[in-house]
Amino acid sequence: MAAPRALAAARRAAARGWRGAGGGGGGPGGAVPGPVRSRLYEHVREGRSARPQLEVSALSERELERRQGPLRGRDLREIVQTWTRLRDVRAAIARLEDEKGQVARGVQALMLPAYGALRARGRQIRLELQELLAQEASLDESFYLRALQLPNSTHPEVPIGDESQARVLEVVGEKPVFDFKPKGHLELGEGLDIIRQRRLSHVSGHRSYYLCGAAALLEHALVRFAMAKLLSKGFLPMTVPDLLRGAVFEGCGMQLHLSPSPVYSIDPARFEDLSLAGTAEVGIAGYFMDHAVRLQDLPIRVVCSSTCYRAETDTGREPWGLYRVHQFTKVEMFGVTAAESGAESGALLAEFLAMQKEIFSELGLHYRVLDMPTEELGLPAYRKFDIEAWMPGRGKYGEISSASNCTDYQSRRLNIMYSDGAGQLRHAHTVNGTACAVSRMLIALLECNQLPDGRVRVPPALQPLVGLDVIPRPPAPRLRYIGPNQPGGGP
Repeated sequence: MAAPRALAAARRAAARGWRGAGGGGGGPGGAVPGPVRSRLYEHVREGRSARPQLEVSALSERELERRQGPLRGRDLREIVQTWTRLRDVRAAIARLEDEKGQVARGVQALMLPAYGALRARGRQIRLELQELLAQEASLDESFYLRALQLPNSTHPEVPIGDESQARVLEVVGEKPVFDFKPKGHLELGEGLDIIRQRRLSHVSGHRSYYLCGAAALLEHALVRFAMAKLLSKGFLPMTVPDLLRGAVFEGCGMQLHLSPSPVYSIDPARFEDLSLAGTAEVGIAGYFMDHAVRLQDLPIRVVCSSTCYRAETDTGREPWGLYRVHQFTKVEMFGVTAAESGAESGALLAEFLAMQKEIFSELGLHYRVLDMPTEELGLPAYRKFDIEAWMPGRGKYGEISSASNCTDYQSRRLNIMYSDGAGQLRHAHTVNGTACAVSRMLIALLECNQLPDGRVRVPPALQPLVGLDVIPRPPAPRLRYIGPNQPGGGP
């Protein structure tokens, strides 16, 4: 019979095997390609969180082909086959464990020669279990390293294709009309001495900026305006960590193994697994990770103002200005809801969209609402609505917010549960949406409210918070550059 100590050693050896396997699972038929590592998988294998409950069979190959991501239809077939094999191996392990118990009980009751036969069978079971446990560990790694890269399923009404196929659902307001050539926000901001983005390479690098004076007041006013609006609707205010573990990022559907990475990571020599969040969505999801909420408390609506850090790498587009920057302030909405009827998260998405429209309309923006196509959804979104505001200085619409229904995609990875009417735990649905991304809101507000002399009107809704109705031109710049990077080499 297999000794408990020997079986425990076999399980530990099998568990160690996935660590050194790199990107391959190595089930029957050879290694399966995948990411170099998955922090969520490591998190689970170390016992820090519950195992993700993935429903790979709910996703079709056709859906996968229409989405952007690292996997295609054939990968889904292989993942399902790996899961089937893993399930068979686990069933075989369960049968052997049951037989091991029967043998143990038989050994206690019998005398020779039956005793010797049972001891021999026990030794055989131990060897078979060692082999099956090694297969289980290999198949488990192969399955999860690839299955965690799969996207959510897709709402049947989502347009198919790239961003050019986005469906315009609604256009709100009128484009501002000028009897002069409108300026861009950076030219306006520099003229008013409220935005500085030049001569910062030696201070904070590319895509950084300073807001001062009225621009800083506008930032705080936008945050206060959005927060007050959402608090009046019953949202729970929250402050979240900026630094989070990779497991939470991956549980939200973000792929940290991409090169270049979309997130900023802290020096791994000092902090092995911490990255800066690009949205408060990650921190809020981490708050609910491995927790269950009561059905009667749902939906829970959370609002958070945070600094967002983005490793923007597309330096060929928007090289100047506030449209693509490494750091900005954002007010984020996040919702956790039940899945009793299946329609709850869709209703909450519509509610978030209505809140966005209310905020942007009260600020006097001209914008359009888009139903985003399959290739623009990202991994976690079942459906996503973007709002683009008119930006006269750019001469086109620019995205200022998005709202996504992630159904149970994030909750299955992060173990976010709720107690249903019968007291049973079920996976919740999650919804997220941007209430106010300050940097892009400043673009739209400055460019749409500019005056011929370079001054800018403050929207009436923000005037009490800013203390101004018009941002005036300063009599002279606050600072005079005296550094070496100027004609003549400086003083």
